[in-house]
Amino acid sequence: MSSKPEWRPSASNDALRLRAQILARIRSFFDARGVIEVETPALGHATVTDPFIHSIRAGEGFLQTSPEFAMKRLVASGSGPIFQICKAFRAEESGARHNPEFTMLEWYRPGLDHHDLMDEVELLLTEVVGADAGERHSYEAVFRQHVGANPHRADAAQLAQRGRDLGLVVEARSGLSREDWLNLLMARVIEPHLGQRGPTFIFDYPVNLAALARIRPGNPPVAERFEVYFRGTELANGYHELTDAREQRERFDRDNEIRRELGYDEVVPDERLLSALEEGMPATAGVALGVDRLVMIAATARSLGDVLSFPYDRA
Repeated sequence: MSSKPEWRPSASNDALRLRAQILARIRSFFDARGVIEVETPALGHATVTDPFIHSIRAGEGFLQTSPEFAMKRLVASGSGPIFQICKAFRAEESGARHNPEFTMLEWYRPGLDHHDLMDEVELLLTEVVGADAGERHSYEAVFRQHVGANPHRADAAQLAQRGRDLGLVVEARSGLSREDWLNLLMARVIEPHLGQRGPTFIFDYPVNLAALARIRPGNPPVAERFEVYFRGTELANGYHELTDAREQRERFDRDNEIRRELGYDEVVPDERLLSALEEGMPATAGVALGVDRLVMIAATARSLGDVLSFPYDRA
């Protein structure tokens, strides 16, 4: 006789109640600040070009990896400050901190930069989950402290050597790019130390990790981007948003070059987003925060499965 599939939720009722409380507190937080809640499509004609984010096809379209492009179109149309709590989808393996379907909180603040938005993220974490005051460090500072290298100057070979010196074992060591090594060293060496007492904000990234953030000229130039880590978990990713349509198209094209090099299918850039940027989007800061991970932290759980009703293996 075959065994019956597991039908019960993986999360306890207490965890599900905590999730509901956190969602209510988030909505109350933004309501008090005049930030309006919006909804955008979960199924779209276009998707991200980022070679390290894998979209899920649905018929002729894509399930959205985040609501970012559509929300930027709203900001460009004059929406003012907006937020959204929604489902997002990425083709990745399930694990303690990953699920192909997840809940995302994303919000945009016209007129603010990434430092202003870090202030608001810190306030939200304090009010919603009682987090202590956060720490803030530049990307360069934490790399120098934990890796012993300047992330803006070191090349791939130098970063690889530091990785070996720190006992990092990587099978495809010779084939990793400078960007790969920066991400690997951050994930394996630096992240476990971050956010143990309270949220840790890392800001001003190397320009090759700019993603959709604007670049601030200087020596060295830096990407006006930040990430938030809490109890060793990457929780949020924010930008002083790129609003230049020409530069955005160039970054989409560069993403597709990398996709070709890696053997991935190319992705047609989102022309609706590019048209919105051409029309003019105000200077804006935006951030995406993983709600499932936030609930996991608040519940002191070890896995997302402890706070999701039905993770993918039970969906």
